[in-house]
Amino acid sequence: MKNKINLYLIEYAINAILRQKAKSFFIVFVFTLLTFLLTSVFFITSSLKYELDATVDSLPQIIVQKIKAGRHYDIDEDVVDTLLGIEGVEDAVARVWGYYYFANAGVNFSVVGLNEYEKQYKNSFEKIVKKIELEKDDKSFMVVGRGVQKVMNKSYYKEYFNFIKPDGTLKKVNLGGVFDADTELESNDVIVMSKDSAREIFDMDEDKATDVVLKVANPKEVRTIVSKIKSIYPDTRIITSDDLKVSYQNIFDYKSGIFLALFIVSLFTFFIIIYDKSSGLSSEEKREIGILKAIGWRVDDVLKEKFYESFIISFFAYTLGVGLAFVFVYMFQAPLLQNIFVGYSQLKTDFELPFVFDFQTLFLVFFLSVPIYIGATIIPSWKVATLEADEVIR
Repeated sequence: MKNKINLYLIEYAINAILRQKAKSFFIVFVFTLLTFLLTSVFFITSSLKYELDATVDSLPQIIVQKIKAGRHYDIDEDVVDTLLGIEGVEDAVARVWGYYYFANAGVNFSVVGLNEYEKQYKNSFEKIVKKIELEKDDKSFMVVGRGVQKVMNKSYYKEYFNFIKPDGTLKKVNLGGVFDADTELESNDVIVMSKDSAREIFDMDEDKATDVVLKVANPKEVRTIVSKIKSIYPDTRIITSDDLKVSYQNIFDYKSGIFLALFIVSLFTFFIIIYDKSSGLSSEEKREIGILKAIGWRVDDVLKEKFYESFIISFFAYTLGVGLAFVFVYMFQAPLLQNIFVGYSQLKTDFELPFVFDFQTLFLVFFLSVPIYIGATIIPSWKVATLEADEVIR
């Protein structure tokens, strides 16, 4: 029975919190703000990390680009036959793609050209060519990402879109469907159409391609195949999936450095509050403990009451902060904090953070806040409670 929760002590703790409304409100406000800030950034990083990892895994193993004077140029499609002859290369596809700037909305679209008879280098593209005919009855059709669809709808392009070609003429492409991929980063700003339509929009010759992507049978042979390609085509730049992973990780680490500074400032602020709390009790709190001891309270009763008091404040603030972070990140899409990672550029379509529930984040924030605050409350209370009642009151 001794270990049973004392409801009277909990009631007294709640009343003690209510008696010190201004102080309690300040602690809850600061505690909630710090919890909200840290949890929000953790949620954003978890969501973006998930999207980046999934996107990188779907990228080609090897990308071959033609380089002139340090700039990227169109590559001959005939290169595909030569690359297929290299031992270890399982498949090679010439890609036609590029960025199209839609001035009316101030965004860039990623236009990708596909041929229905070719083997696609992405499963999502394979699904598109099976479901939708990109060329039918002398009409061109396209499949767009959800971000592209939103931008076009705002500009009243709901059934078709007019692309402006380099010579100033228009290329009308009808909307054939919406592109759904495994990750939003992969499909958000993408427009898929036939290769002929893409070449026409970018004024590209029929025998040219943007680059060539390779699939390798044995991933351990990627470096060997890269060296063979380089010896055959010294004027090419070869990018592997590992290179892209490193590049993405470097960008993410740089952005995370900004978060780290924010994280340190938040923790520093929190521990200043903890230090002030643990350095000693106010004269009013000491007098209260002395009176409680004088009327018969034991040391463990005082400590239990202080535990309940600190736990109610800290856990309430923690729960409130985490709840607000959920709403801020996954309902409102973290309008300010998200820009730390994805940038402030307007040359992009809207991106929605995917919901990723990370228990480790919740546990980390909890153990960095609630137990520490409880300890900072109980330790000075214990020091006072072990003194004689008359000594404390005086």
